[in-house]
Amino acid sequence: MTEIASRPLRCAMVGGGRDAFIGAVHRKAMALDGQIALVAGALSSSPDKARASGRDLGLADDRNHGDWQALLADELKRPADERIDFVSIVTPNHVHYPVAQAFAEAGFHVVCDKPLVHTRAQADALVATVAKQGTVFGVTYNYTGYPMVRQAREMVRTGQIGEVRKVVVEYNQGWLASHVEAAGGNKQADWRTDPARSGAGGAIGDIGSHAENLVATVTGLEIESLCADLGALVPGRLLDDDGSLLLRFQGGARGVLVASQINTGLENDLRLRVSGTLGTLEWRQEQPSQLVHLPHDGPRRLLTRGAPWLCESARRASRLPAGHPEGFIEAFANVYAGVAADIRARLAGQVADPLAADYPRVEDGARGVRFIERTVVSAGSELKWTPW
Repeated sequence: MTEIASRPLRCAMVGGGRDAFIGAVHRKAMALDGQIALVAGALSSSPDKARASGRDLGLADDRNHGDWQALLADELKRPADERIDFVSIVTPNHVHYPVAQAFAEAGFHVVCDKPLVHTRAQADALVATVAKQGTVFGVTYNYTGYPMVRQAREMVRTGQIGEVRKVVVEYNQGWLASHVEAAGGNKQADWRTDPARSGAGGAIGDIGSHAENLVATVTGLEIESLCADLGALVPGRLLDDDGSLLLRFQGGARGVLVASQINTGLENDLRLRVSGTLGTLEWRQEQPSQLVHLPHDGPRRLLTRGAPWLCESARRASRLPAGHPEGFIEAFANVYAGVAADIRARLAGQVADPLAADYPRVEDGARGVRFIERTVVSAGSELKWTPW
């Protein structure tokens, strides 16, 4: 137990090599608290690029692999006290399932980017494997890591805005407002607009899945049915770049979800409004340190990150004093910190503190896959409401 508590957890990464945006974000996030060390990898689908990327990061030659199959085989051959503690999967979507399933079946803990997989059948298989093996499986819905999102969740849980009646969530970007994938050279646009690699959803899978997860995390509401309008508004695009949904939740609450990547000039405009019988909460990702509370019987309140009167979950998620900006990478780091706490507890034969092991699980990822599937079904149907 002393060895487990004192050493960094050993991580391997699949994907995230040269020119990859999200892989670098994951590496910075996992390094932020000094709890995790990247020791192995298969960083690209191209063996030469994978090894070159590993050399860039200083990986040892014997743990720098040309493909993920070689990485897994090598780790299984190593003594237990030398193996990785978990693998982080940061590839395009179509690679998530085979890698995650193989590592989970082999008994390794896993962190996987979202959306989790392409189909509900794949998601269910992963959930079953993780349950059978008793392993940790985190999904990097990073917006759950923001302190003020956790504060909003606690205020809803404890009834501070009463019974939730209406939820409005928007995720607006403008980076796909033109047909950038047609010109070539934009790796992110290229795979995200390709059905074979991205899956059935375009914007609804890429950022709509974040919006759905944010609603579920903060409110705890479960979707009963939905009515979706998806479109590819840029001519020639193969997947949706704009989506608008009406939501009905179990218990009677209503919701609106917008996910669009063609809003020219907008950057990463994720915003949430939750209204209950006693008040409303508002949060924006581009101003993440602020949570607006509008009670029905009092003045508007502006809650800020790092304040001593916030809930314990929000306080734990802050690294710097109030007024010192924290943001995107720190939120990612909070997800990794939760995974690390759960892994350390299990290695020590203990049950993790729920506040420490606060991160999205494989079940959250599976629900996100169902959300994408049901949205695509609804968008192609003439019926007004599609059951969940």
